[in-house]
Amino acid sequence: MEPNLKTRTARGLLWGGVGNGLIQLLNLVFGIFLARILTPEDYGMVGYLTIFTVLGSSIQECGFANALVNQKVDRHDNYNAAFWFSIMLGAACYMILFFSAPLIADFYGEPRLVPLSRFLFLSFVISSTVTAHNGYLMKHLMVRQKTISQVISLIVSGSLGVYLAYHGFAYWGIATQTVSYVAVYSIAIWCFSPWRPSLKVNFSPLRSMLAFSIKVLITNVFIHINNNIFSVLLGRLFTSREVGTYTQAAKWNQMGSSTIGNMIQSVAQPVLKEVEDDRDRQRKVLRKMLRFTSFVSFPAMLGLALVSQEFISVTITVKWAESALILQMLCIMGAFFPISTLYTNLILSKGKSSVYMYGTIALGLLQLLVLIIMSQLGIKAMIIAFVSLNVLWLGVWQFFVHRYTELTLREALLDVAPFAAVALAVVVGVHFATLWISNIYALLVVRIILVAVFYLGIMKLLNAQILNETINYLFKRNKKNNETAQS
Repeated sequence: MEPNLKTRTARGLLWGGVGNGLIQLLNLVFGIFLARILTPEDYGMVGYLTIFTVLGSSIQECGFANALVNQKVDRHDNYNAAFWFSIMLGAACYMILFFSAPLIADFYGEPRLVPLSRFLFLSFVISSTVTAHNGYLMKHLMVRQKTISQVISLIVSGSLGVYLAYHGFAYWGIATQTVSYVAVYSIAIWCFSPWRPSLKVNFSPLRSMLAFSIKVLITNVFIHINNNIFSVLLGRLFTSREVGTYTQAAKWNQMGSSTIGNMIQSVAQPVLKEVEDDRDRQRKVLRKMLRFTSFVSFPAMLGLALVSQEFISVTITVKWAESALILQMLCIMGAFFPISTLYTNLILSKGKSSVYMYGTIALGLLQLLVLIIMSQLGIKAMIIAFVSLNVLWLGVWQFFVHRYTELTLREALLDVAPFAAVALAVVVGVHFATLWISNIYALLVVRIILVAVFYLGIMKLLNAQILNETINYLFKRNKKNNETAQS
């Protein structure tokens, strides 16, 4: 019997949360090992090629995964057309970059980039073989299968990368890690996905998808270019020490917020698309997802802000202590980031990729403008303005969400504010209650435990429906697993 939407959504969120958390942990572990073995020059060699790799990957994917999720009818021809067209795009991009490798090497003045780039660029050719499969898994909420594929790929590729780096292969270890991750992931996805391509190719279904997918492609390309321009401007406007401090803080904030954001993204678009024909039901589903997102995001990110000083000192030593204050400010933006992810997925589920594109481009250009204008006042003033802009931009997404679902700002605030208020109160209370602890390790552990206990305790006292449903789902799932094991 087909599980209902609520159960499938809960299962997807569970696997998305566990999977993204484990992926971040594995990335951290392998990153530490590689950083201890390799030199900044080794990372720089691969860093030269990052922009080409991400652009090639975006072009070959061409937004088809999101477009396939939005198709009302599940047709083989839709997946087959996306499959073959993606492979053609991937092959074309690789051929262009293959012959451009000497030009790239000449631009950077590094001849070793020729063989390295030709090997590294194989990653987006390989990934083009699972564009349609990814779309199938997304549409059918097969989050568990995708999560298992990612974890297996990360373990295999990370181990291989560390092994090669340890045995003196330097930057080739990083490149091999990237290519092997994509290769193992593609094989795993082929094993998990029941869909298979056929040689009878009909590209006519692409007409209904390209108008949507091309705007997703443009948005993704803009994001990658904008991120690189932001990094370049950051390096020109501030000292290397300030840039390093900001980059380190931004990395930890991104790891936290993206873990939650990716969990939401794994289910949001297909779930909201499934209930699109019933506006009242879609609004109810959206509000429940909004409450769940707030329930998880605010205590996690505000909690990270609370322990930022201890966390930075314990993990990467006190030499990065200046990053803690910046991390605290970025965590405010990070707490709202998953809500933005939910809103943009709602917009995509409505087929409004143009709104997503123009909204993202406008935000990116404003971020660059804020960086340039506020740089004269110092990096902290720039970050405050940067965080404020990103939080306030939620109002823009809220405007469009209201237009498409009639979700009012008052309803959204009623769904978000209680969790934000309780999380903030708990964090402030725990901060003052633990000031007497002098041992940094004890302080880190005690603060994490107290925030979790008090937050969940208050939610239980308030009889928060989201908490009750989460507990019921987990206990029912464990009970079912126990009964299965006993039988």
